[in-house]
Amino acid sequence: MANDDIWILGIHMTKFGKHPDLDVVDLAAEAAMGALDDGGVGIKDMGVLAAGCLMMASAGIGQQLQKQIGQTGIPVYNVANACATGATALRTVIMAVRAGECDMGLAVGVEKLSGAGLLSGGSRKSDDDTWTRHGRYGAVAPVDGRIGTETMPGVFAQIGMEYGHKYGGTSFELFARISEKNHSHSTLNPLASYSKAMSLEQIMGDMMIAYPNTRPMCSANCDGAAAAVIVSDAKLRTLDPDQRRRAVKVSASVLTSDPWEESCQVLPDVNTLTRNAAKLAYEQAGVGPEDLDLVELHDCFATAELVHYDNLMLCPVGGAVDFFESGATWRDGSKPVNVSGGLESKGHPIAATGIANVWEVAHHLRGEAGDRQIEGATVGLAHVIGLGSACGIHILEKAAG
Repeated sequence: MANDDIWILGIHMTKFGKHPDLDVVDLAAEAAMGALDDGGVGIKDMGVLAAGCLMMASAGIGQQLQKQIGQTGIPVYNVANACATGATALRTVIMAVRAGECDMGLAVGVEKLSGAGLLSGGSRKSDDDTWTRHGRYGAVAPVDGRIGTETMPGVFAQIGMEYGHKYGGTSFELFARISEKNHSHSTLNPLASYSKAMSLEQIMGDMMIAYPNTRPMCSANCDGAAAAVIVSDAKLRTLDPDQRRRAVKVSASVLTSDPWEESCQVLPDVNTLTRNAAKLAYEQAGVGPEDLDLVELHDCFATAELVHYDNLMLCPVGGAVDFFESGATWRDGSKPVNVSGGLESKGHPIAATGIANVWEVAHHLRGEAGDRQIEGATVGLAHVIGLGSACGIHILEKAAG
């Protein structure tokens, strides 16, 4: 182990779902205390805290959390980076530890979204029948977006359809079968927001949100939190053998945003920044997609999962349909994807998702994933993307001994 290796010492996620009696600070505290307990350490051992919560983006969730679990005077970073907020908080702590500012740190992501609807993110800007471009964003805003397709369901529906037009093989049923897989996987995850299988007929016959995604093919808005304790290699060497045994190596931590492309001025491009992040992550980790034993990717919609098979290089360019049809992505396949149930079943409390995906991978590498355990898992990838734009990828490896 190199001296600059970074490890996850403790990690925890709450059950995702509806928590009417808990606020975001309560949920964040539950995740944080769970991660500290899992790592066998306390808040007094932490040298940095990074926390994210989009609904409290300007209110200092990190400081609010400290008041609940302990104020020790350490630096606090409050992060907001769309759906990549949790991954960004994690990367913030990883960078602080790797820089030598401290030897341990805590990353937390939390959100309360149950009952939040489709999160269109937009508001009616004018009652005028005719739209006139004005202001910073008006100068570049696509007319397309003004008629509804700039909302998340519309954007990802178009992305999936675009992939099909380019490479062929997609259909309404194909995307529904991806969702069927994830809902089936969720039955083995007691922390998922929805732990129930859905038949292809149920999925295809449900409410259409934005073709080809019906309601079960969309990520589930819910409440939840996740947290992780990061430790340096030097510090880990001083800890108890059991702590060392359960530590999970962070072989790569990457964050990207969109490069400028003309096409991005019309439709958000979730492909380029993910592919760029994947290339960097594989290079950092010294592994390739063929080495991965499982993948937790950002299936905010069933269409998103398909294109990210390609973006993460799990298949040849243009080969996502054949890759899925091969059965590789099922839990008993050669490259299991979203064995947690994915965002469509596990749920998507936005700022928590980036760490929750890492939680899932880490538990398989530890051999602690229960009934859904991928046997012999030693390398896994966690991916999250936020429009706006940000993509976070973490590659994790099982401890050597």
